[in-house]
Amino acid sequence: MDVRKNDTVKVLSGREKGKTGKVLEVLHGKDRVRVEKLMVAKRHLKKGRSQTNPDGGIIERNGTLHASNVMVVCPKCGKPTRVARVARDDGRRVRACQKCKQAWE
Repeated sequence: MDVRKNDTVKVLSGREKGKTGKVLEVLHGKDRVRVEKLMVAKRHLKKGRSQTNPDGGIIERNGTLHASNVMVVCPKCGKPTRVARVARDDGRRVRACQKCKQAWE
């Protein structure tokens, strides 16, 4: 999976198609990613059920998207792209944009 935490991604299909956001979490076992402010679900919480929210209320949670439905946005050129692996001079392999050929990280 080429998506990592803190990457900016664009959604390719589904309810949130066309939107972009920052990856909050990558669930490798399920091939899913949690993206900031996308797939928001509301949960109703009774009073006294949670230490973090003792008064209860309606809580918004970020849902997950399948990793195949998102594409990494290149931080250099700003376009959604596939990720290449290129070797640097010191022998370390880093991620690079397939469109602009610029390496990052």
